Parts: sequence; C-alpha cells; structure tokens
Amino acid sequence: MILPRFYPVLPDADWVGRVVAQGARLVQLRFKGDAADVPRQIAAARSACQRHGAQLVVNDHWREALAGGADFVHLGQEDLDTADLPVLARAGLRLGISTHDRAELERALALRPAYIALGPIYPTALKQMKWQPQGLEKLARWKARIGDMPLVAIGGLTPERLPAVFAAGADVAAVVTDLVTAAEPDARSRVWLQAVRPERAAT
Repeated sequence: MILPRFYPVLPDADWVGRVVAQGARLVQLRFKGDAADVPRQIAAARSACQRHGAQLVVNDHWREALAGGADFVHLGQEDLDTADLPVLARAGLRLGISTHDRAELERALALRPAYIALGPIYPTALKQMKWQPQGLEKLARWKARIGDMPLVAIGGLTPERLPAVFAAGADVAAVVTDLVTAAEPDARSRVWLQAVRPERAAT
C-alpha cells in the first residue's frame, strides 16, 4: 500500500471535491453535521474521489463508510471500543488509528492498521484538545517503534514545518487548520502539494 504524503482532513463532501480537484490523492471526510446526512456526504465524497483517482478515508462513521464503499475508516481510541473490527477486516476496509500515548500505540499496533496517526504535533486552534502538543521527539519515538508502517503526523502542521516533521519520521502530513481556514483554499492546496514534492510515498 502506498500513501501520499499530503493528507487533507476536510469537513464535508464539497471540501473533498474541491481539494481532490487540485491534486490531493488521499483525503479524509470528517463530517460533524447531522448524522442522517452522513451517507449522502460519503457518497458525494466518494464520487469526487473516483473522478480524480483519490482514496477516501471516513472519520468515525464505520458503518456508513463500509456501506458507502470508502477506502479507509479512521477511528479514535473511543471509537475502537464500539466498532466491529472483524467485520471491517473481512470487508477489506483499511483502518487508520489515532494515538497519543504509549498504551494507545500498543493497542493500535495489535490491530495491524493501515497507518497510525500521532497528534497534535504542534498547538492547534481548530478544536479543544485534551492532549498537549506531542512534539517532534515523540514523533521520532513513534516511528522507531512502528517501523515500516506509515506514520501520520497531525496537528498544527504548515508547509514551513514539513521538513522537520518528515525528518523526525512522519511519512504523511495530515492537514486541517492551515487548509480549511485559508483565504484561498485552492491556492493553499497547491502550496501543500508543491511542498511534498518530490513525493516519497509511505508504504
């Protein structure tokens, strides 16, 4: 499996369509609106991804992700308690898992996910976080532990911070605030895509 290094995390299907049109090839739909609208959001996001050759990750909504034909589902630690992981595995739906401490990392590794995420690496203003910034040193420790498995860094990332983040061991940069709050998101997407070139894919 190959993961692109630029991984936008987006609030709805309109955003997904917009960003994949600029060239992103791995996107996460993190929709926090009306639960009844989730299937439509996934369908629209998946359609946009198929048109542009991108892979779709759905945050949290594993049942709808499975029904809607998503490529991945991303789960937090609390979501792991309720998701039917054997069903997801039998269906071939790839799994990404958020981690923050060593116990969560070991739990995630036991599930053999497609990738592991660590964050927030830097302070982020997008939402209230119960976790302090993890920092580059911890990112390096995570990479030493997981080896060849793709490691996704998230939280407070900017194009200027990318060299240090990748040097510390991240394979993929998940981008939220810097993109969704940009005055010109299309142009900002292109900046990010340029920043990860030449792209060394995560395998």
